[in-house]
Amino acid sequence: MAGKKQFDMDTVLDAAMIQFWRSGYADTSLDDLSRATGLNRSSIYSSLGDKDALFLRCLDRYATRYGGKFDAALSCAAEDPVAAVRAFFDVTLGRIADPAVPDGCLMAQSVMASPALSPSVAERAKELFGLQRPRLRTALKAGGMSDENAEDFAVHVAAVNQSLAVMGRAGSSPEQLRAIVGVTVDALVRALGR
Repeated sequence: MAGKKQFDMDTVLDAAMIQFWRSGYADTSLDDLSRATGLNRSSIYSSLGDKDALFLRCLDRYATRYGGKFDAALSCAAEDPVAAVRAFFDVTLGRIADPAVPDGCLMAQSVMASPALSPSVAERAKELFGLQRPRLRTALKAGGMSDENAEDFAVHVAAVNQSLAVMGRAGSSPEQLRAIVGVTVDALVRALGR
């Protein structure tokens, strides 16, 4: 259609996601999103919705992208739960080391910014943030842990994983982050009696 701009939706959503991730929801303006995506404000509204709608799409995109990687990492938990948890942490350490993405975790910073979000966006951020614990619990149970121990370790591993993102953003070295992972993995080995 003459006069209608064409754009790749995946590229635009990735650019918006990176902008929100870098600056946070409250500090990302529509002008920032326009610069990041290459779309003018009216194109953003007509193609992607308002800021809340776009942010929700970005949160879902982030959760799908990294959730899929976490699921793949944990897929060997029944055979080797320790290797699965190491691989789970490797997803986060790889993201932290990736120069193509901002430091930290979009989910964690979004949950921490809940007071600045609309109630529906804050609720969705909390819901997506909460997916790590059941994912880990299921994997640890598949690896032979009791329900209670799997729940306790799932909470602990999820907390450590989020702290890695925060510490990475604060400037901790890769060696320091790997040492933190090592302490958690060693505790898991002891709990599994291996």
